[in-house]
Amino acid sequence: MYRRIRAEIDLDALRWNLAVAERLAGERAVWPVVKGDAYGHGMLAVARGLPQARGFCVADVEEALALRAGGIRTAVLALQGAWDGASLRAAADAGVSLGVHEPGQVALVEAHGDALAASASGLWLEVETGMHRLGVASAEVPALAARLAAIVGAERVGLMTHFACADEPTHPLNARQQETFAALAIDAPGPVSACNSAALLTDLYPADGMVRPGIMLYGVSPLGERSAAELDLAPVMTLRSRLIAVKTVPAGATVGYGGTWKAPRDTRIGLVAAGYGDGYPRHAPTGTPVRIGAAMVRTVGRVSMDSLAVDLTDAPEARVGSTVVLWGEGLPVEQVAQAAGTIGYELLTRIPPRVPRVVLDRTQRGSAGSEP
Repeated sequence: MYRRIRAEIDLDALRWNLAVAERLAGERAVWPVVKGDAYGHGMLAVARGLPQARGFCVADVEEALALRAGGIRTAVLALQGAWDGASLRAAADAGVSLGVHEPGQVALVEAHGDALAASASGLWLEVETGMHRLGVASAEVPALAARLAAIVGAERVGLMTHFACADEPTHPLNARQQETFAALAIDAPGPVSACNSAALLTDLYPADGMVRPGIMLYGVSPLGERSAAELDLAPVMTLRSRLIAVKTVPAGATVGYGGTWKAPRDTRIGLVAAGYGDGYPRHAPTGTPVRIGAAMVRTVGRVSMDSLAVDLTDAPEARVGSTVVLWGEGLPVEQVAQAAGTIGYELLTRIPPRVPRVVLDRTQRGSAGSEP
């Protein structure tokens, strides 16, 4: 492997985080969310690394079929459902369950009911309870659910919703969403699902039968007031690179495009082989944390496409070739995201294909990849 930068994906950490979710879920089924290429971690690697999962949630039929093409036979739910007959029939043939969040999708199900009736696919009617993203109005649920049940049977029609403010447990919208969904779910003959990571961690809706944890499985806290470590979560992705140059810039000299940072004194600077072309945020300001060995250093100047500069004052042992952690082990992605004015979700999902994913699985005594 010749690239200096790589994203290490620790499957042991992933399984640890799933075990945390399973303990919180109790008797409820846990379906990990692996949409967005498993939040940038590699959808197939993650799914293969969780053979004990009851099912997986993806965004759409295309992602669901990619899992099937990759040999995943576990149950799969395509949250956004199908939008045409071809995708619906492909999902039915593959035994993929479909979300239904718009009346037109109900009509589509009716038009292709023969395919669904003959498959193992389930249908999940998404209810709008207050987030105002996807979902049918609560008043429409009984009639639409009955139409779906006429195709596949009532026990194969689930109800689901999504909390808008689960990361803020005391937000008043949570109670309103709980009340709206509970009134519909209490008489539902099929399964119900409401909890994402934040709702599961805060026990926001313990009455559902299936939970859909996402970001917590990757070792990131969805709760602003509690860190991943406090929640007993381990980082799954560590973005590592190397120092490719070390130099001393004189007092008054500037570093990087635009000359936005000026050395207050003669300063030892390191150049890291990582830039916005590798998914590192270009807008990360001077002072964003980076770890070199046991030392925490800070970026200086603007991030370039293929490199970024760090002040090595607090890392006197750093040399060309020293390993650098951009986020992950010893440096939570939430800290980097906060410094850059964004969220960990965005940083993880922006890693482009040119950054190799190296899958580490100590239980298998090996890894898919090698040292950079």
